Formats: sequence, C-alpha cells, structure tokens
Amino acid sequence: MVQGSEVPLRVSLVIPMHDEQDNVEPLLAEVEEALAPAAPFEVIVVDDCSRDATLARLRAFQSAAPRPWLRVLRLQRQVGQSGALLAGVEVARAPLVATLDGDRQNDPRDVARLLAMVEGGRCDGVVGVRVRRQDSWVRRISSRIGNAVRNWITGDRVTDAACGVKVLPRAAFLKAPRFNGMHRFMPTLMRSLGLRIVEEPVNHRPRSAGRAKYGIGNRALRGLRDCFAVAWYRSRVIDPRVEQEW
Repeated sequence: MVQGSEVPLRVSLVIPMHDEQDNVEPLLAEVEEALAPAAPFEVIVVDDCSRDATLARLRAFQSAAPRPWLRVLRLQRQVGQSGALLAGVEVARAPLVATLDGDRQNDPRDVARLLAMVEGGRCDGVVGVRVRRQDSWVRRISSRIGNAVRNWITGDRVTDAACGVKVLPRAAFLKAPRFNGMHRFMPTLMRSLGLRIVEEPVNHRPRSAGRAKYGIGNRALRGLRDCFAVAWYRSRVIDPRVEQEW
C-alpha cells in the first residue's frame, strides 16, 4: 500500500506496548490487513521502555518490507499506558486518533468500523465495549464493580472504561487533563468538553502471549482516587468557544 505524505490521513492508530515481544509481528500483520479499508492511515507504536525484545522486533518488522504507514517511538523513560498513548497522539498526523492495546486481545478489525461511525457524523467519538470478555472471572467481576463505582462517583455512565478500542478527535484528546490513568476516563473527559461520545460493542480475544500488566492490586486504590479527581474536574471544567468575531 502506497501512502504519500501529501495525502491527508484519515486516522492515526496509536498502540502502546510494554514487554509484548511475541505479540509484535502478529498484531501488526493483523493491523495492516484490517486497516486497509481505512487507508490512508498511520500506525504509531509506542514502546514504553520494554525490558524484552519488543523494540528490536518492532524495528525488524518495520525494515522487513516497505511500510511507510508504520512509525515506532521509544520513550526515554517508562511512563505507563496513559503516557505512552499521549506520546503517540502528540505526534499523530490525522485529525482522528484510534487506540488499541498491544496484547492482541483487541480486534484490529473493529477500528475501521468505529472510524466509519465518526466520519459518518453519528458521533464525535466512539469507545468500545468488550462483549464476551475472554478474561478470568476475577478480572471480569472486578471490572464490573470498578465501572459501577466509577460511574457513581463521576456521575457519568461508561459501560467498559478499560476497553482499549477507541476513536476520538485528536484535538480534543490533547485538550483533556493529563494524568496517569487518564486513558480509562477518556469517554467522561471528552463528554466534559462537549463531545458526543457513544459506546459500541467490540470483539475481545484471549491473551495468547505475554503477561497482563494490570490487576486488582495495582488498580483499585489509584482508580478510586482518580474517580474523585475526575468528578472534581467535571464540576469545574471550562471550555470557552468563540461563535463569531467581528
């Protein structure tokens, strides 16, 4: 696929990765095929200081064949998923950004479908809701409880806050408050800026390689604190917009 730099991109797909060496090649091969209907596009993979061969395999995949759509970023220090996503969005060249987790549990084929919803004017942004989740019962129950608590505190309704599949306007993404964990609150943060954000069912797959980075122990307390912070933000946010100028 030839994508000249002069052709406006429809979407920039940002994929954060940390210690996902065995998922690099199969995921990017899937992405290349799945995003063909969304051309012209770019894919920005952000390596969050992996300790394994993730970066080496990203570079090998990039150089194995002409892939002008693929960009690889290596962060100076590990910043977590929110920081890695933000780094990719900052350098993205398309007006719309899509996000995808790097563990292959998200289905890349969902991206083109969600992109079409935004481009068709149905909404300003779309966030996925994982159906038939392929996780342990502990993770599913903890996620359900976490979403309920989150919605109660923030006053917003989000079915699946941790789903990695999203399509959002880049400009709005960059206007949102920046904090560690912001990626789980993007629907609420976008709505606070006046955007029409809808939810859409997406596919979910078992993890076939690598290890999960999140669990109850490293999410519960921090997530609760973030909920109160976002609730405060929603009550105080200002978004002045000029209607006319003479």
